[in-house]
Amino acid sequence: MNARGPYRFLVSAAHKSSGKTTISIGLAAALTARGRTVQTFKKGPDFIDPMWLAAASGRRCRNLDPWLSSDDEIVESFRRHSSGADVALVEGNKGLYDGLALDGSNSNAALAKTLGLPVVLVLDARGMTRGIAPLILGYQAFDRDLRIVGVILNELGGSRHEAKLRMVIEHYTDVAVVGAVQHDPRLTIVERHLGLMPSNESDDVARRVADLGVAIAHQVDLDLMLDRVAIAQPLPAIVAGIAGPARVPAAADADIRIGVAQDRAFGFYYADDLDALRAAGATLVRFDTLNDAHLPSVDALFIGGGFPELYARELEANAALRGRIRGAIDAGLPVYAECGGLMYLSRSITQAGQTSRMVGAIPGDVVMHDRPVGRGYVELERTDAFPWPTAGGGRSVRAHEFHYASLENLAPDLRCAYTVKRGHGIDGERDGLVVGNVLASFAHLRSTPAHDWAASFVEFIRASDYRQRRNGNIVYLPPTRARDALIV
Repeated sequence: MNARGPYRFLVSAAHKSSGKTTISIGLAAALTARGRTVQTFKKGPDFIDPMWLAAASGRRCRNLDPWLSSDDEIVESFRRHSSGADVALVEGNKGLYDGLALDGSNSNAALAKTLGLPVVLVLDARGMTRGIAPLILGYQAFDRDLRIVGVILNELGGSRHEAKLRMVIEHYTDVAVVGAVQHDPRLTIVERHLGLMPSNESDDVARRVADLGVAIAHQVDLDLMLDRVAIAQPLPAIVAGIAGPARVPAAADADIRIGVAQDRAFGFYYADDLDALRAAGATLVRFDTLNDAHLPSVDALFIGGGFPELYARELEANAALRGRIRGAIDAGLPVYAECGGLMYLSRSITQAGQTSRMVGAIPGDVVMHDRPVGRGYVELERTDAFPWPTAGGGRSVRAHEFHYASLENLAPDLRCAYTVKRGHGIDGERDGLVVGNVLASFAHLRSTPAHDWAASFVEFIRASDYRQRRNGNIVYLPPTRARDALIV
């Protein structure tokens, strides 16, 4: 393989469901298997794809989100995390030119230009022959400042189909075909309503990733692709220094211990947010909502998103842990819960007529629906009920949500930390229930310089009475290296 580099590129597609995630996972796995150090990134709000990309590269995947971060913050993050990697692979979301803004300012194409990245375009070629040429030409002509350096043809119907497409593309365009991937249902990762099945629920992640890597290595010319995406120029300069210094891991004597729910039911955490918690002085300690009977010795809990509705019966069956979490919350335990975490803390979850009891700390009942209740980016405004200390940035908070759940039977006088300016939240007007020292919302936050929720949460924990007095009715498990090591 050519030793030239570094190699930095964005993998995008003409439209969603073109197979770009599967191909990106395969590319990361194939390049890693060849001895390359691969750093993966995912554009936009996504927890599931980064899990698979991290499994393929052996390095934590990082999210780059133009809605939640400024261009300079994105450049700084990309620069910092790709440092020391041979290959930086950014997987886009949706289609190359898709995005919220009419001018395309938050599209995949805009991100590629912000980072100076060439684009490898994945094209679902099912049913296409000569029509592939105007599609490619149109994507090139739409933005002449964007460099589409190669295409990977996907879902091909056989060698004859591939040969016809290659002939058409070579005749009408100047874009290289760097790969041609045949339709193979064996390489498909199961999908559900939020996208791919999360890797934390799969018992054979390593095998699936390895199989994808082998398949891609056989059907993509990795040498040609890397030649096309080799970057000579440095990354764009950061203006005004707004991104600040790179976060570093917390010191060994971090004084705050936060229990993080991490198992098959819960796994939606941003690597940068976990780093921010550590940088603020927290040690993260894993606990398993499905199998642990006791809480570890902690000062607070962080229960992120996931699919508690799929594991509702198992969560109900672990009555010992549910009872201990409820007791600790009643005693003042600080808790931050997002989406699935909110659902777990409610009284019950009902899906398809089956109701399962949950922790019961939040006086409300979750009902699952067939269609999304809240989906997309949200804009919130903090109310006076917001419990954590804040520093700068005003009251406006940007976040995202994606849930099929509604929260019902709530008392009308419950305190809420946010009013909803964009999005749905709990009822289209409010989000962020505040119950004791619990803050639970359907919104997923990102810790950014403008809104460093991680530092605010740690400061809140540090000042809490609970940290000084542990509930004597709760039996804690001692911390172990095995528990800490499982936190990504």
